[in-house]
Amino acid sequence: MFFNAQKSGKLPEDNNVTWRGDSCLKDGQSSLHDLSGGYYDAGDAVKFNFPAAFSMTLLSWSVIEYSAKYDAAGELGHVRDTIKWGADYLLKTFNSTADTIDALVAQVGSAATAPGSSQPNDQYCWMRPEEIDYARPVVECQSCPDLAAEMAAALAAASIVFKDDRAYSRKLLHGATTVWNFASDRAGSTSYSPPGSDASEFYNSTRYYDELLWGGSWMYLATGNSSYLHRVIDSNLAKQAGAFSAGKDHGVFSWDNKLPGAQLLMSRLWLFLSPGYPYEDMLRTFQSQTSIIMCSYLPVFKSFNRTKGGLIQLNHGMPQPLQYVANAAFLASVYSDYLEAADTPGWNCGPDFYSVDVLRSFATTQIEYILGENPLKMSYVVGYGENFPKRVHHRGASIPKKGGDRGCTGGWRWRDSKAPNPNVIAGAMVAGPDRHDGFKDVRKNRNYTEATLAGNAGLVAALVALSGDDHGLDKNTMFSAVPSMFPSPPPPPAPWKPVR
Repeated sequence: MFFNAQKSGKLPEDNNVTWRGDSCLKDGQSSLHDLSGGYYDAGDAVKFNFPAAFSMTLLSWSVIEYSAKYDAAGELGHVRDTIKWGADYLLKTFNSTADTIDALVAQVGSAATAPGSSQPNDQYCWMRPEEIDYARPVVECQSCPDLAAEMAAALAAASIVFKDDRAYSRKLLHGATTVWNFASDRAGSTSYSPPGSDASEFYNSTRYYDELLWGGSWMYLATGNSSYLHRVIDSNLAKQAGAFSAGKDHGVFSWDNKLPGAQLLMSRLWLFLSPGYPYEDMLRTFQSQTSIIMCSYLPVFKSFNRTKGGLIQLNHGMPQPLQYVANAAFLASVYSDYLEAADTPGWNCGPDFYSVDVLRSFATTQIEYILGENPLKMSYVVGYGENFPKRVHHRGASIPKKGGDRGCTGGWRWRDSKAPNPNVIAGAMVAGPDRHDGFKDVRKNRNYTEATLAGNAGLVAALVALSGDDHGLDKNTMFSAVPSMFPSPPPPPAPWKPVR
């Protein structure tokens, strides 16, 4: 439901969020492109490709692993539509029918926050997206391997989700290949988020090697082309991505740090297909590193602090913690399912052995905290339970649908109001509590009440992984394009016949 509320462009008839309508239909016209569609990032109306692409990759990963669980919940068609809406927009942001490109769109809309500026934009104005009448600039980049590799990951992962639709899957894979080549050719160049840009303030990319590792992993899984796998197992790339370092954010999976996700994908390859030379050593290393990350989630190792209520502080007490917690819950759940599906009862943390149940318990308790098992008995998912945030930092939800055009600053009275939002943005996981388990249901304070695409993608992935009574993992679909990693055995000899 949250993703339905974030849709931009001309909405489908079955969008089922009654307070939303068609919006920003002229996006891209200033650059002579149709850039309508896609998703608004959060409570404003900016479309940032970097976190949006990561969100689609994460949703696709969860569908590939747990399509039967989505189907059992009656949500398989819905989540596929959600992914397709995002993938179709990504294909619009570069020449996806070409084999080579020299630029792609990174952002539509502006969140510029220069001190004292009153220039109408998606940060200064408080307007329903349907009423936006100010210019929405298009930001392109010519040198952005991080963004391009994440977009390649999103399109490649979606091509596996839609493998039953051969024409559409091929279209996605062609686009993925084009944008991957763009990323690969620009390795060693600058980030998509240069200093002073909107992206540097809201979604700054700290490095791009992790995206190359992540994107290359998905390109291999979508194509079976071993050249991608050879790139992924290059120890120099892994080193540059941070695989052999132990900084404070090691193991924290997010829209900025894809390394833990790539390591887990390669652990899957190691556990289920057991490839030999020349892949064995590096894949075993990735699997070992994944095990260490899982150890870091356990309270006994003190790698991360916890609130008194038990919420792991993966972002070290900084605001907006829940997106990181949801992602970790998904990784822990899916890794426990990998181990169980591979008939492995657990994993080692140093000399100690832990069962898969320990990982699942970690994921379960963290998600239960988000859903209301916390000191405030507050559900941080809007519409779930009886006590949930009523003043979400969200323009569309906070302004009544009817009442005429309120203009750029006319909506400030709703922004500043203490009244609950007139529209319930069902399904939205907000930013979350502070490091003392405290929460302020204040619309203007985005550190508590803003919901984002990336955060909610992690929540959906974790919820579907934890649903049901068993692991429910689809072992084979992920490898549908991967050829046999060993030569075929020779045919048996002909039956022996005595010489007469």
